[in-house]
Amino acid sequence: MKVFFTACMFIYAGMQYASGQGNHPKMDFETYNPPSTLVVPEHKLTRAKYPFIDVHNHQWDMPGQDIHELISQMNALNMGIMVNLSGRGYRDVNGYLDINDHDYLVRSLENIKKQDARRVVLFTNISFTGYGTKGWIEKALKELQDDVKAGARGLKIYKDLGLEYRDEKGKIIRVDDPRLDPIWEKCGELKIPVIIHTADPKPFWQPMDANNERWLELATHPDRARNNTKPAPWDTLIAEQHRIFKRHPNTTFIAAHFGWYANDLTTLSKLLDDMPNVVVEFGAVIAEIGRQPRMAKAFFTKYQDRIMFGKDSWVPEEYTTYFRVLETEDEYFPYHKKYHAFWRMYGMGLPDNILKKIYYKNALRVIPGLDKTLFPE
Repeated sequence: MKVFFTACMFIYAGMQYASGQGNHPKMDFETYNPPSTLVVPEHKLTRAKYPFIDVHNHQWDMPGQDIHELISQMNALNMGIMVNLSGRGYRDVNGYLDINDHDYLVRSLENIKKQDARRVVLFTNISFTGYGTKGWIEKALKELQDDVKAGARGLKIYKDLGLEYRDEKGKIIRVDDPRLDPIWEKCGELKIPVIIHTADPKPFWQPMDANNERWLELATHPDRARNNTKPAPWDTLIAEQHRIFKRHPNTTFIAAHFGWYANDLTTLSKLLDDMPNVVVEFGAVIAEIGRQPRMAKAFFTKYQDRIMFGKDSWVPEEYTTYFRVLETEDEYFPYHKKYHAFWRMYGMGLPDNILKKIYYKNALRVIPGLDKTLFPE
């Protein structure tokens, strides 16, 4: 009886709290975000220790963009080179990704060249319009070669492959569709890397309940929710990606977002050991790295030649989280988006020799034609 009475009191108190009754204000999870009372050393970095190459960025109006203004923002961060992965693509008023414009890429390159050709480079993209129809692959290969000849330094594949793009029969195109093999082979011949984003974080495929660590993100961005029939299981999509990596050992692949294994570095280690033609970048997953500093530091040490700096979205003030995780040994500091990561970060305190590889040396090796004079030895 006493246990029952106690439980009822807890329930009653919870009901009062939720309804805003009593002395407690009504508050939801998003609102409750008290500043930490922990007193520890803080190093809020707004500038990287060494000039760095961001291999995962997007600029959506490069033909008309003021490159000088962009470079000024890059200089404040100590960003040496930005890799714009949307070299051949732009979004229309409905947000639809249109990537069938070679002229857009050429005009972008011309605009960059007029202002500072060394600081911004472009990757090209593939249009999947008409995929599976006669002549599609020949056209795609010619456009790829033309784009590289014009100045593109690599190929970016969006997550729409495997999730949205459809063939001539209306079926979702598999990531490892053998009809795409000539594209991957041609990239190897041209000696350009392929950065590929497949699927999204695995919790997007899991039930949206109290056990889902990304519940808040899904609640605020419901369009990100997936399931095993929308359009396929997460494991299936990731396995398809790995099959193309293994089928094309002479092509260098950059697994975007740590291949969505930043929360499972043991598995990612096995994958890198098994696929020597794969490197990774940590765009949008620094929150996973920052909550496991000891495990992550060991991983960065072991794979220091196969990790590159990536951010994904161009929000200059968010780079401080990346610098702080990489460079400092700070404890328990916040991430910049609560819906993305409600937990706190810890710095790895990487040594200079590894920092230089992450910041620029690995990218200089993987991506052709970058200006090495912008960086120290």
